[in-house]
Amino acid sequence: MTRLEQVTAKALERLNHDRYLLSKAVGKRAEELSAGAAPLVDMDIKKHKATDIAIHEIAEGKLHIEKED
Repeated sequence: MTRLEQVTAKALERLNHDRYLLSKAVGKRAEELSAGAAPLVDMDIKKHKATDIAIHEIAEGKLHIEKED
């Protein structure tokens, strides 16, 4: 299992294995990062993809994600 697969599994665990919620959260956060938001983890936006940073942020519990009704 690659490092990114491990991080993704941890992020999914935090979101009760809801792949749809993870996908939406990563997409939204990646847009914010691309628009200039500062990463909440020690990763450089110039060296890493915004989606990878977003997954790490979720996996490390740096973002509060709520399911929309």
